[in-house]
Amino acid sequence: MANVDLFSNLFKRKRPALATDAVNAAGGAAYQRSDAQALAQYVATGCLSNTFYASAKDQLAELQRLALLAPAPFVARAAVYAREQGFMKDTPALLLAVLASRDGALFEAVFHRICDNGKMLRNFVQIVRSGATGRRSLGSRPKRAVQRWLKNRSDAQLLAASVGDSPSLADIVKMVHPLPDTPARRALYAWLLGRDHATDELPAAVREFEDFKAGRTRTPPDLPFQLLTARPLDKHQWRTIAERAPWQMTRMNLNTFLRHEVFDDPKLTRKIAQRLASPEQIQRARAFPYQLLMAYKQADPKLPRIVREALQDAMEAAIANVPAIDGKVYLLPDVSGSMHSPVTGRRKGATTQVRCIDVAALVAAAFLRRNRDAELLPFHDRVLRCELKAAEGVMKNAATLAGLPSGGTDCSVPLRTLNERRARGDLVIFISDNESWIDAKGRGRATGVMREWEAFRARNPRAKLVCIDVQPSATVQAPDRPDILNVGGFSDAVFELVAAFARGGLGPDHWVGVIDALAL
Repeated sequence: MANVDLFSNLFKRKRPALATDAVNAAGGAAYQRSDAQALAQYVATGCLSNTFYASAKDQLAELQRLALLAPAPFVARAAVYAREQGFMKDTPALLLAVLASRDGALFEAVFHRICDNGKMLRNFVQIVRSGATGRRSLGSRPKRAVQRWLKNRSDAQLLAASVGDSPSLADIVKMVHPLPDTPARRALYAWLLGRDHATDELPAAVREFEDFKAGRTRTPPDLPFQLLTARPLDKHQWRTIAERAPWQMTRMNLNTFLRHEVFDDPKLTRKIAQRLASPEQIQRARAFPYQLLMAYKQADPKLPRIVREALQDAMEAAIANVPAIDGKVYLLPDVSGSMHSPVTGRRKGATTQVRCIDVAALVAAAFLRRNRDAELLPFHDRVLRCELKAAEGVMKNAATLAGLPSGGTDCSVPLRTLNERRARGDLVIFISDNESWIDAKGRGRATGVMREWEAFRARNPRAKLVCIDVQPSATVQAPDRPDILNVGGFSDAVFELVAAFARGGLGPDHWVGVIDALAL
C-alpha cells in the first residue's frame, strides 16, 4: 500500500463513493484517477504513440504534466520501474530527461539504471535535444553522466551500441567529447567519427568487423547482425548468425531467417525450435506473452511447422506461472471496435500487429487455461456467446476470441447479464480499454459499471473486481477501493497481481505502492 503522506494535496484526489467526476476519451462518464495513479499507469503501459483515443502529443503532454506535479523522488522511482520492471523505452527516457531539469542528484542516481544499453542512451539524448522537456542541450551534469556511460562500456559493448541513429553513437561522442584512457579507446572513437586512426590500435572486435566487411574473412564475427548486413551475406553466413542468435533476436527474425534459407538445414531448424521453446531462455530474455503472440501473428505461413509449434510451446511456458484462483471467476474481455487498434499505438514504420483485443483475448485465455471452471463473457454493446475449451492451447483460444464481431462499448453489459442471472461469484476480471460510452449518464452519477457492480456485491459481499486497462488513460470505470483494483498495462506480473488481490494481499493503490517502495 502506498505511503500517501508522501504526496501533496495536489497529488491526491478525493471523491464521493459513486458519483463520477470526469468524461473519458469516448465521451462517457468516468472517474478521474489521482495524479499518482495516473502516472503509475503511464509507466506501466504508456507508449507515447497514437492510440485509438489519444494522440502521441496528448499523451506526451499529460505525462509531462504528471511528472512535474509528482515529487521528484516518485518520478525517479517511476522511471526506474518503467525500465526495470515494465521493460519500456520511451517513457523512462522521458522521465529521466525531466529529472535532468528538476533534480540533478536524483538524475545521476538513476541514470545508469535507465540508460542500460545504447538504445536507451540514444532515446534519452534524442528527447533532451528535441526540447520536449524544456531544454535542447545536455548540460554539464547529463554530459558527465554520458561520459561515464561511455567510459564504463567495453570496446565490444560500444561497437554493439553503434547500431542505430537519430542520434547515432558517433553523434553522442561528438556532443560530449569523452577523453579516451587507452590507445584502443582513442582509435575506436576516431573510427566511429570517421577520422584518421591507427588501425593496429583498434580493438580486436573492430578489426574483425573491418576484415569481414572487406571480405578478408568469411565467418561473420560475433556481433549484432545489423552491423553485418551492411554487405551481402550468403546462406551459410546467415546460418552462422542464426545458430548463435540469442532468444529475442531469434523471435524477431524468424521470417528473415526463412528468406535466407536458414531453415533448409534440418539440424539447425530443430536447434532454433528448441531455443524458442526453452523455459530457461524465455525467462532469461524477460519475454512477455504478447511478444510471443506478436511473433506468432507475424510468422510467415511457410515457416517450418516445428518452429510455429515452438512459438505455441513458448507461450505455454511464458504463462506457466499463471495462478489458479479460488472461487468462481468471471472473465470479461472487451471486443468492441476501439479494441482493434494497435496495443502500443500507431507509429510510422513501427506499428505493432498486436491489437488491444489480442491482449484481452490472451489474458482471458491464459486465466481460462489455469482456472478451467471460469466463465467467459466477451462483450461490446452486448454479451457474445463464445465456447472455448480450457484444454486448448492459449494461442488457439486467443485467436478465437479476437475473431469475434465488434460493436460499440458498454462495459456495464456483462455485469448486467450476471445480475439478471442472479449469478454468484468471487472475482470478476475486465480486460478493456475502459472507454465505455453507451451507458453514459453524465457527471455526478455512478457509471453503469459501478451501478451493476454494487448490485453484484449486494449478493456477493466478498466479491472483488479487477479492471485491466490495456492502454493508458487518466480515467477509469470503477474507482480504486478495497474491493476494486485497476491495473494499467499488461506484463507477466499481471497474473500474480490479480491472484494476490483476490487473496486479499493488495491494496487498490498497488502500482503507486510498488513504485514508491523502489530503492534508489
